[in-house]
Amino acid sequence: MRVETNVRLARRNRQIAQYLFFASFGLLIIGLLVSNVRVGQDDDLLPFLVPALVLPLAFVATMISVRMTNLWVRVPRPENVIRDGLKGISNKSVLYNYYLFPARHVLITPQGVYAIVTRFQDGRFTVEGDKWKTHRSALGRFFSLFRFDSIGNPSEDARAAAAHVQALVDRVATGVIVQPLIVFVDPRAEVEMINPSVPVLYPDIKRTPNLKAYLRDVGKASQVSLSPQQIQEFEQQFLDRA
Repeated sequence: MRVETNVRLARRNRQIAQYLFFASFGLLIIGLLVSNVRVGQDDDLLPFLVPALVLPLAFVATMISVRMTNLWVRVPRPENVIRDGLKGISNKSVLYNYYLFPARHVLITPQGVYAIVTRFQDGRFTVEGDKWKTHRSALGRFFSLFRFDSIGNPSEDARAAAAHVQALVDRVATGVIVQPLIVFVDPRAEVEMINPSVPVLYPDIKRTPNLKAYLRDVGKASQVSLSPQQIQEFEQQFLDRA
């Protein structure tokens, strides 16, 4: 399998997350220092005005930093675990990482084309159809607010990603249906699945259901995918400009 990763974008966003992390702490320190230091009688309003401006900026910087850290710094990295979980599949397959947003990962195999949405969260979850539920204690839900790690609705996100890729694929081929997939990359994640509308998978081949086994089972049915020439045209149109 060939892997194409937008390394420059991933590196840049990791750096931004780190810069914002330190910037948010710096703003908090500045706000605390100014609020506790009076430099003169005429400056009595300064300890009140500066924190009123700095602290909201620090909060916004922290919020963005945590969000970007979850997506671009937190391990295990999705591009790595997906790649490792797919070792041994057809060498005609291609995995694209961080080129075709909102589809962060797109997999083209002889079995078909897939838009993959990942979740980094650990813990226990239940999906029934389109409905997702997180199993956490009240204290866990409270701390989740500060970690900005709500799971959201992966099913909706996966279908939106697939629809975006479908619009691109339609420009180079007809009759190829882009399938949405959801992959939980953290080995501690446990998902109870009750007729999910979108397949929910693990990257680890030792777990069930896993991505590699899913593709193997799909391969037993008649599928339509992109030919090597169409893959080349797809890359020329949508990756070279990324």
